[in-house]
Amino acid sequence: MSKIRSMSLTTRIMIGMALGIAVGFLFQAILAGEDDYLIPLGLFSLPIKAFFVDGIFHIGGQIFIASLKMLVVPLVFVSLVCGTCSLSDPKKLGSLGGKSIGLYLITTALAITLAITLALLFSPGVGIDLPTDASYDVSEAPTLARVIIDMFPTNPFEAMAKGNMLQVIVFALLFGIAMALSGNAGKRVAVVFEDLNTVILKLVTLLMNVAPYGVFFLMAKLFTTIELNLIVSLAKYFFVVVAALLLHAFVNYSLLLKLLTGLNPVIFLKKMKHACLFGFSTSSSSATMPITLETATKKLGVNNSVASFTIPLGATINMDGTAIMQGVATVFIAQVFSVDLTISDYLMVILTATLASVGTAGVPGVGLIMLAMVLNQVGLPVEGIAIIIGVDRLLDMTRTAVNITGDCMVTCVVAKSEGQLDESIYNDPNAAKDLENISKSMN
Repeated sequence: MSKIRSMSLTTRIMIGMALGIAVGFLFQAILAGEDDYLIPLGLFSLPIKAFFVDGIFHIGGQIFIASLKMLVVPLVFVSLVCGTCSLSDPKKLGSLGGKSIGLYLITTALAITLAITLALLFSPGVGIDLPTDASYDVSEAPTLARVIIDMFPTNPFEAMAKGNMLQVIVFALLFGIAMALSGNAGKRVAVVFEDLNTVILKLVTLLMNVAPYGVFFLMAKLFTTIELNLIVSLAKYFFVVVAALLLHAFVNYSLLLKLLTGLNPVIFLKKMKHACLFGFSTSSSSATMPITLETATKKLGVNNSVASFTIPLGATINMDGTAIMQGVATVFIAQVFSVDLTISDYLMVILTATLASVGTAGVPGVGLIMLAMVLNQVGLPVEGIAIIIGVDRLLDMTRTAVNITGDCMVTCVVAKSEGQLDESIYNDPNAAKDLENISKSMN
């Protein structure tokens, strides 16, 4: 037990992930397509699926995800208020916003361009015999005008209760600016918010102790229920998406970081390991946001006044991973349905997906809504979504890891341009070791 406690948090999360995958594959082999399998235990039998998969694994995993999501709204609101009111010049928010949104749109455009290029090169849909009579209903996406109007809350408490992050961000910014302009009254309230921020970050630290167990539950259930035959039949599509995601994360982000800041991208990628593991296991940028914020400020040296703005914004509108899926999926579906797309069609796909990353921000099922918009734009059947949705859950895990890497890359670039990045922390390999060894201080 002492050896386990001495391991870094990242190592324990990786062990939990590996054990979860192994248990999931084992249970899937035991079930072998059956509804359930009973383990005889003397006077009674223990059903694997009902007791473990739908019971312990499901409950444990969902409690872990719910606990992470519980922190998102208070962490974003309090951190963003603290960051905003600490700005010497509130006008800098316009600069932060313009740079952040611009960079997020540029990385999204690069992502989908890379995806389309790889898909055209490897032709994942050619020669694939898949059922094309499937149907899929997708919600209608809101217009950009409606999204802009809905960014401003009529009831900020309702926005917090519903987890509407765009509205929470806008209210936190306005509240922080008002505090900064309120003189002594604002300073007194700021002290309270700084204390709240410290308490919330401690809560994040406490929750990290159970992360390896939560990751184990999530992986065990996923790999017990995932349909491996779908991955085999869609292997070419699957691996083209994965290849595009990895290239975007390791090559595009590294080049942008080096060109725009001069920072060492190898150090950046090493320090993202912890957050990426969380993103991969939770499949949610929002749920991973507490860890992403901690990584940006404690490991990468970004001032909280910048990170508290760019990270929540990125978790809401940065859709690089989703854009990659859309690019490959568009080419794949076109090839499956034998539809020839022109250069102008592909340019329209890039433009639509890039703008839709903002236009559909905060909408449930945003990835599929965006893909439906793209398919409609170039005249492809929306029913094609049903063909790939079976393997989308596993790809979604990798997409989330890429998205949060993009969030931190843009955060570093913006912070560097604003003089709000401490390079001594960025270059220190031992920065924020407490995040890696949390349990040592708790036991």
